[in-house]
Amino acid sequence: MVMIIGADEAGRGPVLGPLVICAACFDEFNIDKLRSSGVQDSKKLTSNQRESMVKIIDSFLVDKEIVVFPAKHIDNSITSGTNLNQLEVDGFIYAINSILDRGNIPDVIWLDAADIDEKRFQRRIEAGLEVDVKIIAKHKCDETETCVGAASILAKIRRDQIIKQLSSKYGNIGSGYPSDVKTRQFIKDFYKEYGFFPPFVRKTWKTMRNLEKELDILPPGQTRLF
Repeated sequence: MVMIIGADEAGRGPVLGPLVICAACFDEFNIDKLRSSGVQDSKKLTSNQRESMVKIIDSFLVDKEIVVFPAKHIDNSITSGTNLNQLEVDGFIYAINSILDRGNIPDVIWLDAADIDEKRFQRRIEAGLEVDVKIIAKHKCDETETCVGAASILAKIRRDQIIKQLSSKYGNIGSGYPSDVKTRQFIKDFYKEYGFFPPFVRKTWKTMRNLEKELDILPPGQTRLF
């Protein structure tokens, strides 16, 4: 059996909720079957279409690993000097090594590069793997490689499930993205009611500085607005 791993993330940009990374391992023989079943980049599918793809993907999976970085973990990492790119590198490495540790060694690993420099991202992942495996990191790899598209779907599904759980507990929080009016209003309303921000907000995001200004929240050490 010739195996192949695809890895991708969901939730890099939102101000609410986690960053989710998925590595998915398949028999290369089944990639065409995945493609013909409609598996592709998660961003090109509706929510219902992604949901319908899960059983198909699971039926062809050899192994998978999903890593979830909650908002608090993201904030702590950034505050301690670990930028988002390095955090993603750590997540990709952990997910892939978990599959390798279970004895599933692929012939090639395809990565959707989470860095403006594809080669740099590739080198960082290579340096962290426990097994010497061929790695190819490309931008928009989820659009060209079905195994990466499958990983993107699984990552997106997990993040959407978490957002749905948060919405059932806290009310309509929107999509979690900074451009979402519902998300921005939820954050402001939550602060006005409780005097602090929701625990699943990425407080280090620039979006939060703008919302703090809208809420007349003074920066640390500042005693007046003007």
